[in-house]
Amino acid sequence: MGNYCFGIDVGGTTVKCGLFMTDGTLVDKWEIPTRLENEGSSVLPDIAETIKAKMDELGIDQDSVEGVGIGIPGPVNEKGEVPVAVNLHWGFKAVASELSALTGLRAEAGNDANVAALGEAWKGAAAGARSVVLLTLGTGVGGGIIIDGKIVAGAHGAGGEVGHACVNHEEEIACNCGNRGCLEQYCSATGIVWLAREELTASEDETPLREVFKAGTMEAKDVLDAYKENDPLACRVMEKFGDILGGAIATYCAVVDPETVVLGGGVSKAGQPLVDSVEKYFQKYAFTPCKNTPIVLATLGNNAGIYGAARMVIK
Repeated sequence: MGNYCFGIDVGGTTVKCGLFMTDGTLVDKWEIPTRLENEGSSVLPDIAETIKAKMDELGIDQDSVEGVGIGIPGPVNEKGEVPVAVNLHWGFKAVASELSALTGLRAEAGNDANVAALGEAWKGAAAGARSVVLLTLGTGVGGGIIIDGKIVAGAHGAGGEVGHACVNHEEEIACNCGNRGCLEQYCSATGIVWLAREELTASEDETPLREVFKAGTMEAKDVLDAYKENDPLACRVMEKFGDILGGAIATYCAVVDPETVVLGGGVSKAGQPLVDSVEKYFQKYAFTPCKNTPIVLATLGNNAGIYGAARMVIK
């Protein structure tokens, strides 16, 4: 059994790489550019090359490496195959077997949000928990579900796509996925801005948000900062946000009954006030046995993906 493993987190701009000991100690981390030309044909060879270079640099032989795990932005099935990864310009790709052939190491692949959830469950906010639901609140809403220490990929690689659960059957505007009323439309950074626009249009409140709204420069951070200052309009926006997200989390808990729910992504940087807005409505909607489920903030930040990817290959 090897003492080392690699965790790789592929993004649209950069590939984050981590070398770990199998006990979870991060030995080294670095990034390489994600080269998307020629339908992303260089991505996996570049990763193999940087892994080999790191092994040469530190004098690590192949027998000392347990394997390499990789997180991909898109659905990944249990065989480590990607039907399509739009942001990487990939069609079908057998990621795990290709990376294994390129490196000579055992390889596992997973969806990036699922992999981040595994990272938080291993060494982050939910360390030690066997069952976890993670929501990443960023430009969109991603997610990951861990049950008994394993990623739930699902039959189509869509397990954990919590952002595309329908939470509003009356919505007329389409989500990026083509459906209407997805959680992502309201509880992402873009969603918070959308909720604030609606509130500003429907009211005449004097609020600092009106200036950035008129200038067309309003961001989720503006709304969250105003919320922390108890701005009445921002508080109404976050009541709606908390109602929608708290209700969605209550539904997920009734299905999965996790030990911990983790909130990550850029929006989670708003901290405890954000958790409080969600917790209030979670308590309102949650099935009684699930009401004590803690909702916590992610702690690994951008490193969650490399931690989770490494965890995938440790037996």
